[in-house]
Amino acid sequence: MEKRIAIIGGGIVGATAAYYLSTLPGSQNLKVTLFDDGIGQATAAAAGIISPWLSKRRNQRWYRLAKDGADLYPQLIHDAQIGTDVYQQTGTIVTREAQPDLEILHDLAVDRQKAAAGMGQITVLSAQDVQRHVPLLTAPQPGILISGGARVDGAALVHALLASAQNKNLTIRRERVTLTADEAVHTSLGDRRFDRIIVAAGAWLKDLLAPLDVIAQVRPQKGQLIELAVKDYPLQENLPVVMPEGERDFIPFGHGKLIVGATHEDDKGFDLQADAAVTADLLTSAQRLVAGVTADDITAVRVGTRAYTDDFAPFFGPLPDHERLLVASGLGSSGLTTGPQIGRLLAGSALYGGTPDWSEYELPLKTYLTSASRA
Repeated sequence: MEKRIAIIGGGIVGATAAYYLSTLPGSQNLKVTLFDDGIGQATAAAAGIISPWLSKRRNQRWYRLAKDGADLYPQLIHDAQIGTDVYQQTGTIVTREAQPDLEILHDLAVDRQKAAAGMGQITVLSAQDVQRHVPLLTAPQPGILISGGARVDGAALVHALLASAQNKNLTIRRERVTLTADEAVHTSLGDRRFDRIIVAAGAWLKDLLAPLDVIAQVRPQKGQLIELAVKDYPLQENLPVVMPEGERDFIPFGHGKLIVGATHEDDKGFDLQADAAVTADLLTSAQRLVAGVTADDITAVRVGTRAYTDDFAPFFGPLPDHERLLVASGLGSSGLTTGPQIGRLLAGSALYGGTPDWSEYELPLKTYLTSASRA
């Protein structure tokens, strides 16, 4: 018997869910429809660093989710036959200017490595070593190289995952939809009913759940980054990502392309306009580490909207009191790391049902979702 599943939101969670719903056992009996208008999507604007192991977040649930998300990537990329221009384990370098801080960072790396084989090798680098690894840096700091770290192009990853699913059982509708009080999807062609609905619309989740008398505790955060044309190093195309102390992240993509960012702007709501002052700030950060770059080297500015919760933790799973729906939001700036694991879990739940226990990754959903009538 054919089962109809809708996905609202085509970012990293929705795209990964769509991919797994096209490949998991039983997917041949599914008809999947994804709705997304593409406006403001965080993933489309993102260039991500997959390297959660040295995070100082105290939230151990988040860390387990991020670690498992990073571990999932190599298999996902292999199975989906996605190229190194989208995802590559180039290694990540985290820098510290003061030697005691570097030693603390190294101790943390060694401790985390005991339960995280995906980290790969840990190498302490002098400032000169960092420059040899990333020659475009003219003012490097000493740091720690984690060989298992990677960089990913969010927009290209989503495109590849959706293209793969479209070859099997996925239909994409480029429009903004809403939910009705009786759990139908309201589209431009009228209301449509599905057996399960995955709502992965980031900061827009709040508006989508309102007709169901549910208040989602999520807020939008604006993020901007810049692309720069820098000197190309043909013999060193696979440069490590650099997470410099006190500066924006540096993500080299080879062929003279460098991405710097992203920002975390809490007071801009859903504004998608590039801010000249923020662009200048990102450029200044680049100039402190790469001599000679100017505004003329900026080739693009990307802007997207992330979703955040009050405790900066993501949530996902079956919507309480609405068993037909599964939701996900609050991924914040780690969305490209945690999103694929969340998408995989939601796909399995949508296909196979049951009552999953994801308490190792998150607090109960009622922490973030409340009834409007009881608020």
